[in-house]
Amino acid sequence: MTSPQQPSVGRVVHYVSHGSPVQSDGTQVFASKCRAAMVTEITDCDAHTECVGLFVANPTGIFLDQHVPHNETTEQRGGTWHWPERV
Repeated sequence: MTSPQQPSVGRVVHYVSHGSPVQSDGTQVFASKCRAAMVTEITDCDAHTECVGLFVANPTGIFLDQHVPHNETTEQRGGTWHWPERV
């Protein structure tokens, strides 16, 4: 069995964007999307969650964030990061 991956500065991960707020009809102008990101720092959230600082590449610009929690569940929540899927 291999050990789980550990985030480190410079590693490429995926960031899940929040998307725009949900409108009264239940739609969003911009849906939540998975974006390429690079780890810029390792931070502590709590004892059970790996958090990192990220440099996120969007088609229209960049986004920087700190204390982004790790989430490998199938429910990709906005504002979290995960390892890239193997294809």
